[in-house]
Amino acid sequence: MATYVSLLKFTERGVKEIKDTCKRAAELRSHAKKHGIEIKEQFWCLGRYDGILIFDASDDETATAAMLSLSSRQFVTTQTLRAFSEAEMSKIAGKVT
Repeated sequence: MATYVSLLKFTERGVKEIKDTCKRAAELRSHAKKHGIEIKEQFWCLGRYDGILIFDASDDETATAAMLSLSSRQFVTTQTLRAFSEAEMSKIAGKVT
């Protein structure tokens, strides 16, 4: 499994319907699990981004489809980053010539 970090920003609709944000988060965890994605952490934030998701997916295509599905609901926009563990980065660094 690969790890991803997704930065979330509320849309105008997301702000208008903020009272349901925790309900939507629970629905996301359930929906993601059905598609083989495990949401490890979910945080709401102050500052430039309104939230962060940390999740595992089997590949980039699965992660991309999940974030497109989330964005299509029009409550948030996403910016997703592939994250590497120390062990993964050690292997990558070992390939540098």
